[in-house]
Amino acid sequence: MKPLQTAERVAHHDPSDHVIYQRSLLAYQEAAKRIHGKVLEIGTGSGYGLALIAEQTDELVTIDKYKASFDLPDHLTDKIQFIQMNVPPLTGIPDKEFDCVITFQVIEHIDQDEDFVSEIHRVLKDGGKLIVTTPNANMSLTRNPWHVREYTAQQLKILLRRKFQSIETLGVFGHSKVMDYYLKNKESVKRITRFDIFDLQHRLPRRFLQIPYDLMNRLNRRKLLKHNHDLVLDITHKDHFLSQADDKCFDLFYVATKQ
Repeated sequence: MKPLQTAERVAHHDPSDHVIYQRSLLAYQEAAKRIHGKVLEIGTGSGYGLALIAEQTDELVTIDKYKASFDLPDHLTDKIQFIQMNVPPLTGIPDKEFDCVITFQVIEHIDQDEDFVSEIHRVLKDGGKLIVTTPNANMSLTRNPWHVREYTAQQLKILLRRKFQSIETLGVFGHSKVMDYYLKNKESVKRITRFDIFDLQHRLPRRFLQIPYDLMNRLNRRKLLKHNHDLVLDITHKDHFLSQADDKCFDLFYVATKQ
């Protein structure tokens, strides 16, 4: 068996991540249709979306708090600049520098979310777009202690409204195979959390829960893969789609425009 790695940084090389990887890939596919010019990505992660995004840009700057290196096609290497940085603030980046900013599955990890949005607004050109994704709190199966908070559709809209006037509120949904997997996952999580009779997942500080959560999350994904192998590996990004955000979408996918 492969060693356990954090389930918070999704990558394509672990089959147990396949469903959430395909959902995350949809965000890059949809963002690629909406970006242009000079683009900033906040949260490089494992870098699986870099090539897809870079193909649609004149220049791509990608930021992550962890050092990273990527195997990219030769024709894209000169387009991409990686910066290791904790955010916010976006230190050293001038005002009105970018045509678009994308940040996927990051804002839920940020303590100062208002400052985070303000900094993105600052570095966007007038008319520039922010594309942000984050888990929909209403669809979470348990508390994720790696997240500072999670947002409902309304909560994220209120946050972005403080700096952006125009917001397209979309969500990532799943077709039948995805929903089948979600329901199996839900039942599996219930079997695990039934032992938490004192509701410690909500009572204890986040830092005490992160490692146990990560371990159980990874083991749960591997168990789901073992017992639902064909279902898990048959799901692709095409089994997900964007529509108007509501309580039933898996992720919020918002496009905010700077006036």
